[in-house]
Amino acid sequence: MLRQKLAACAAALLLCATAAPAWSAETTKVAITYIVDHPAIDAARMGIVDALAEGGYKEGETLDITVQSAQGNMPTQLQIAKAFAGLKPDLLIAISTPSAQALQSAAGDIPVVFAAVTDPVEAKLVASLEAPGGTITGTSDKQPFGPTLELIKSLVPDVTTIGVIYNAGEANSVSQVAALKLEIEALGLKLEESTASQTAMVADAAVSLAGRADAILIPTDSTVVAAVESVVNVGKKAKIPVFASDTTSVERGALAALGFDYYKLGRLTGEMAIRILQGESPGAIPVGMLDTQDLYLNRTSAAAMGVTLPDALLETAKKVVE
Repeated sequence: MLRQKLAACAAALLLCATAAPAWSAETTKVAITYIVDHPAIDAARMGIVDALAEGGYKEGETLDITVQSAQGNMPTQLQIAKAFAGLKPDLLIAISTPSAQALQSAAGDIPVVFAAVTDPVEAKLVASLEAPGGTITGTSDKQPFGPTLELIKSLVPDVTTIGVIYNAGEANSVSQVAALKLEIEALGLKLEESTASQTAMVADAAVSLAGRADAILIPTDSTVVAAVESVVNVGKKAKIPVFASDTTSVERGALAALGFDYYKLGRLTGEMAIRILQGESPGAIPVGMLDTQDLYLNRTSAAAMGVTLPDALLETAKKVVE
């Protein structure tokens, strides 16, 4: 009960802060929201802001921005979306699937750009990747699991079962796990699932995989990524290698990841935002995606999780975390 009251108070404070931003009448107005704070989302947000600045929309000069995190709470995210729509900005920006869904529902005729949405079609944000339709478009961080599974097999030769932790209440996470299951089964491996609807539940979800999985793979699920350290701790204690789908998680302790640079994804999102601010229709701008993956490795975590990183693999990595 106390936790619920504190969450309600936090939400109220957030909305009060949003209700009257110090916006100038002469500037372009943009509102940005995201479901939870973690480095991948932070990197995407920085990329968006930097791209806007380079395109002539510089914060504090020609651009006013208001930013709010829902702190992992979906009711708070819905409230923020409604408050943002009431501000009537020139553009709404959402980072993550839940945030995009909330803004789409509340925006009315205000254009929306999303970032880091894995499957915008499955999430019912766009009609198709090529022709989104309506007043929304953005970027996707969907990536193939095949290369990551081959990486796992090379580093964990005896792997037979891979565990995955995800939020079953997020459409994109469900879509990812369904695709992952097909690819894993095609390789003759087994998938063990563990779900967490809140960041505070991620540690227990990881513990439940001990003894059931030979390796853990974290998808691009904001709920889980926000608590990646708790999964890493379980991996180290149980000697279960932990792999991620975003490179920032390797810097936080995951053993390895083949993933996108979220700062670059944010920049691509910002470039799309500029096109919309300059008059293009969001529905006519195809969903954007990056076409390269970077390999990040964590030497310390590999040793703690019982994995030897070959020199040849280390040489191919974009970054090796010591």
